[in-house]
Amino acid sequence: MNNNGTTDGDTATVGELDPDERAVSDGGYVEAVKRTTGHEHGDATAGVEGWRTVARHIGIVGATEYRLAVRSRWAIALAGLFTLFGAMILTFSGSAVGPEGLERVVASLSSLAVYLVPLAALAFGYDAIVGREADGWLAVVLSLPIARRDVVVGTYLGRLLTLTGAVVIGFGFTGVLLLREFGAAYWGSYLRFLLAAIVLAAAFLAIATLISTVAREKTHALGAALLVWVWFVLIHDLLSLGFVAAFSLPDAALSALVLANPASVFRVLVLSGLGATTGGFADALAGTALSTGVLAATLLAWCVLPIAAAAILIDRRRL
Repeated sequence: MNNNGTTDGDTATVGELDPDERAVSDGGYVEAVKRTTGHEHGDATAGVEGWRTVARHIGIVGATEYRLAVRSRWAIALAGLFTLFGAMILTFSGSAVGPEGLERVVASLSSLAVYLVPLAALAFGYDAIVGREADGWLAVVLSLPIARRDVVVGTYLGRLLTLTGAVVIGFGFTGVLLLREFGAAYWGSYLRFLLAAIVLAAAFLAIATLISTVAREKTHALGAALLVWVWFVLIHDLLSLGFVAAFSLPDAALSALVLANPASVFRVLVLSGLGATTGGFADALAGTALSTGVLAATLLAWCVLPIAAAAILIDRRRL
């Protein structure tokens, strides 16, 4: 297969795709890209029409990724996972009426989500680029006059839509049960948790997409994704807890420890609005002087920066 992806070898590779992917790649997807392309690859961002073309390409790639994810039952599996664990937390967290009961449930859910959501996002996104290359799908797409960065952004957004739907459906079911148990008066804390969980999922999906862009094989991407999960969810907090216990850290140092980890930012963002406590490093994090705006902006930056890096690095990838 040559660098342009136009030889007979590509046709054979596409034939190895599963029926769902082949139908999308050979059917409406390719034709839609051709119809929306009015410029050469190098001129795709020239002027207003160029930006519209970029937006259409990203939308087409994103819609394709979403359809493939739904057909592969990823959306159903993730939604079922979040629903199951959310219902279990609600069942074993008690049913005290009032804000204390709701805050205890939300604190328990945040402790669960900080482990489960990043793991699900990394598992869902580690093969976003390297997996498509292994299937031959990526070579077909990049043989069209579409910028590589548009493929990365579209792939991320399509998978993010699937993951967001799973988080909303899964934890939303728990939210409905909470609404029935405690009423709407105390539901603001849960909505804060749900929104933060969505952005946390987006951040780790962005990290997974970056890993997938850099990795040369799916096994390497999977291993790197697991190491990322272990670092951010387990090791970082243990090291931070050790520093907090051993040294009298100034507020700036503690804030830096928080902002360096999207999982920690999520914890502080949720727990800072609750009266409930969970003990350990989580309570120390919740006592930082970081404002809600700074925490939210940092979590959003963890979504944007890895994708921006992936969009740059994709040009260095050899197919």
